Parts: sequence; C-alpha cells; structure tokens
Amino acid sequence: MIADFHFLRPWWLLAVAAAILLLWILARQSDMRSRWKDLIAPNLLDHLLVDRGGSSGFRPVHLVAGLIALSGIAAAGPTWERERPPFVEDTAPLAIAIDLGPTMNATDITPTRLERVKLKVQDVMARRKGARTALFAYAGSAHMVLPLTDDAALVSTYLAALSPALMPVAGKDTAKALATVEAALSDETSPGTILFMTDGVERGAFGAFSGYKGRNDLMVLGIGTPEGGPVKIGDGEYLTDSTGARVQARLDVAVLKELQSASGVEVATITLDDSDVDWIVRRIQTSFAEKSEEGLTRWRDMGWYLTIPIALLAAFSFRRGHVIHWFGAGLLAVSLNLADRAEAADVTFIDLWQTLDQQGRRAFEHGDYAAAADHFADPAWRGVSLYRAGRYQDAIDAFAQSNTAESYFNQGNALMHLDKPDEAITAYQQALKQRVDWLEAKANLSLAERRKKQKDDEEDEQQQEAADLSPDKIQFDDKGKRGKEGKVEAGAQTADMWMRNIQVSPADLLARKFAIEASGAGQ
Repeated sequence: MIADFHFLRPWWLLAVAAAILLLWILARQSDMRSRWKDLIAPNLLDHLLVDRGGSSGFRPVHLVAGLIALSGIAAAGPTWERERPPFVEDTAPLAIAIDLGPTMNATDITPTRLERVKLKVQDVMARRKGARTALFAYAGSAHMVLPLTDDAALVSTYLAALSPALMPVAGKDTAKALATVEAALSDETSPGTILFMTDGVERGAFGAFSGYKGRNDLMVLGIGTPEGGPVKIGDGEYLTDSTGARVQARLDVAVLKELQSASGVEVATITLDDSDVDWIVRRIQTSFAEKSEEGLTRWRDMGWYLTIPIALLAAFSFRRGHVIHWFGAGLLAVSLNLADRAEAADVTFIDLWQTLDQQGRRAFEHGDYAAAADHFADPAWRGVSLYRAGRYQDAIDAFAQSNTAESYFNQGNALMHLDKPDEAITAYQQALKQRVDWLEAKANLSLAERRKKQKDDEEDEQQQEAADLSPDKIQFDDKGKRGKEGKVEAGAQTADMWMRNIQVSPADLLARKFAIEASGAGQ
C-alpha cells in the first residue's frame, strides 16, 4: 500500500508551498528587529523594542495556512488503491480445456483420471459461484463444449457427457487446444485464465506456451501418478499393446517441470484433497488482480476524505478573538445563501452539503442505481446508472448528450441489450473513429456484426417459410412422390445448429458437433 501511494494531480501540492511561504512572509513582517535594524543603531534598538510574550503561539494565520495546505493536498488527489470502472466484470472468466485422450481413462486415480477431473471442475465452480466458466475438450483436435456461462447446472450436464469416445481425431495436440481457447476468449473485455487438465503435454507444444502473447493466465494441472495404471476401454476391458500386455499410463512429472521452466506456465499435479482446487482458485484471483491493475482499473481518489479536517479547521475560524472575520463572514454568507436556496427550492438537508453528483455517486456505490440516475447531473454517470438499472433506452439518451468515444461505446452496449445490432454497429464504429486501437470496442463491434447476421438469417428463413406457404393452392402428394432428394455437405453445417437440437443426448450432440468441426477444419 505504501509503495502505491502517489498523487493524481501533484501540481496542486504547490498550495502547500504557498502556505509555507505565507507563514514565512508574515513572520518576517512581524519581526520588528529585522524591519528596523537597518534604520536604528543596534545599541538603541534593544531599548526601543518591547518584547511581547506569547507572540510566537498559535495565531489565525496558522489556521489559514493549514486550510490552504490541506485543501491543496486534497485537490492533489492522494491515492493508494484502485477501483474498477463501470461495465467491467468483477470476476475473472475461466476456460477449462480437458484432455480427452484415451489415457484419461487410466485407473491410477479412482475411479478414473477423467472422472476425477469432472469432480475437480465441479469443486472449482462451487468455489467461484456466479463466475463464468467455459469448457473445451481436446485430443488430436480441439473443440468448444460450452462458451462462458455462469449456469453451473448446464456445465455439469455437458461435463458429465465428456469421454474419449467423443473425439473425432486421435492423438494429442495441446498447441491447437491453446489456440482454440484463446480465439474463443478474444472478445472478452476482462482478462481470464486458461486451465489445462491433462495427463501430459507433448514437448512439441512447449513453443506455443513459451511464445504465448495473450493476456490470459495459463495453468496446467497434471492428472495421474508417476506409477501409472491400466487404461479402461470398457467393462472389464483394458488397453493393451502389440504383445497383449496392458498399457500402463504414467504421468511424466519431469516433462511438466520442463514445461514450467521453459514457459513460466503455472504447473501443479492433482491431489486427493482440495489443495489443488485451492491452488487453482487462488491463482485465478491473483492473476485477475494483477492483470486488472495493468489497465482495467483506475486509482481511487482519497482526497475527499480530507474535507472532514478541512471542515473542522474552518469551524475554528469562528473562535472569539480571531481577527480573520472575512473568512467566517464568507462562510456564513455561503451557508445563508444555501439555506435560502433550500427553502425556495424544497431542497433536503443533504443538498446543503453535497452536490447532486456527489449524492448520485453515493447511491451508485451502494447499488441504488435508480436513485443514482435521479441525482446525477453528469450525463455520463447518469447514463451508467440508468444502464445498471436496466433502463437502456434512457441510458442511450443520457450517453447521447456527449460525443466522446466512451459515449458511443456505452450507447452501443445499451443498444445491444435492446437487440438493435444495426444501431450498435454504428455506435461502435463512431467510437473506433476516435479511438482506433480500442480493443473492447473492436470486440463488441464483432459481436454486434454477428448478431446482425444472425437476425438477418432468421428473417430470411421466416420469409422463405412464408413464401412456401401459399394460401391459394394446396396440393397433396397422392402419388407417393417424395420430391427431389438433396444433399447437404457436413462442413456447411455450423456447430451451433447441433446445440439447438434437443432430441439427442448431450453426448450424441457433442459427438456430432465435434465431427462436423473436425470435418470442416480438414477441408
């Protein structure tokens, strides 16, 4: 904390120097010996001066100097901790890439390595309630199982369906898995963590980890034991080699240590207790805090806390015997003016001491966004409050009062909530004209364009369906003709089509989805 202490507006500290200079000037003016030493002989001056005892005590000028110094420090903005701005998630996204190679069915960890992984994933999600988690599976190919979601029940459903039998390509390609996960997280505004749960990382993938330039933290949890165990392939059946002997799948801890040394990736091995889960959750939180400090947070201005001692010092200006009547009179005039305004405009007591923006900020920090929106005079903060309160159209009207890049960006966010991707695209484009390299705006623009395409496709489908239904003529295929048989290329189908199919089990759905993606990748 001490190392982080600094001032947001250090030039205001010149007021402290001004206060010291004021005391020095007045001290010289009150030193009669210094003022007359050049005009009166020293032997006479000692007899002409009257030494007034107590003149070196506290004087009103000290009070004024203290007020100037404290006000300068407050205006300089002392700070030592950060605060998160609006529209940024409070929890780090987590993407879990699960190795679905055949050796994940080894029984050196009961009941199998894969089943223990599923339990660990559920434990991690239980520790991160409300946080978003994505699932990926990989072997010789890599696939998204679920995008980022905070629906723990949905994750559990698809997690239970994972098995090596789903994978369309044999082998292991950890580098491809890393690229797939990184691409899926590219649109995220908050930095996250990519966790690999695997029984080994091939040396050919070391380069992908050591050369990783993304902003997400990388972790690897090794699954298995150095002693290893047989690999189940069915009830009572185990994987065998060419001689008929059972394959003993062992976790090569030395290779994982080499990976950590070569790339700096955080590596650990699975444990029977929850210490590995603690390590995962703790590392996610630490990494998120470190990444946030790099650009997603801003320093909290603590200067306003000094208004309390400033007010106390101002109150002492009313002490009897102080000669700075102008200070107390000015403060009294301001107070009387505020009282008249309050009586005339039916203003509450708090209005005498806090501006509307200050009252709005207080309500905002307490989560009362509706009240904050009613108080804020600043259109940007009023728009943020309306956005948080779910009043998106009102938020757009508030943001529209400014032509800054942030205003257009926030308008785009609100328009997306109203499912107006066309207008949102325009808003994001305006934001990018002013801030060309704004990654968050680029990511949201991509999302808006995808949503627009999706809506256009849905409208085209509805129009096609309406065109196929002719109310003027109805024909029956009474001759048993089935029409022309068509052929749809598997690669032309999208993976999302399978996610809408609720007639099959999650395992069947994932198997088809992975096969389609693998087929498309190979073309």
